[in-house]
Amino acid sequence: MRLLLQRVTSASVRVDGEVVGEIGAGLLVLVGIGHGDDEATVRALADKTCDLRIFRDEAGLTNRSLIDVGGAVLAISQFTLYADTRKGRRPSFLGAAPPALGNELYERYAAAVEARGVRVARGVFGAEMAVSLVNDGPMTIWLDSAAAG
Repeated sequence: MRLLLQRVTSASVRVDGEVVGEIGAGLLVLVGIGHGDDEATVRALADKTCDLRIFRDEAGLTNRSLIDVGGAVLAISQFTLYADTRKGRRPSFLGAAPPALGNELYERYAAAVEARGVRVARGVFGAEMAVSLVNDGPMTIWLDSAAAG
């Protein structure tokens, strides 16, 4: 599982010109699911998303988590996080999970974050989406279950 977290002051996603998800302050999370991912992976990275101390405290230090600041998440499915560009000029996406598994685990990730008390807005799995954000910081963090420790 691969997540790209961007701390935002606001973010939204449109499908066919209609806003289908939007948040104020919190995290835009691009969610990629790989072949070996499972429920345990999803839960671990959902907890990491909620507990990472990447929000500022009163002194301006990154000592607060998403939970601490009452932030929201905009979760966007993003199989292209599994792009393999080592050969040629056209990326391969064979490392991404098949759509049925990808959608199931993407939804489980969003539900696991919601279970922690965080409001989660979603994109539409498999749709062409237009994502807008105001990056706060900027603060962008890469989480990868293969490199998690």
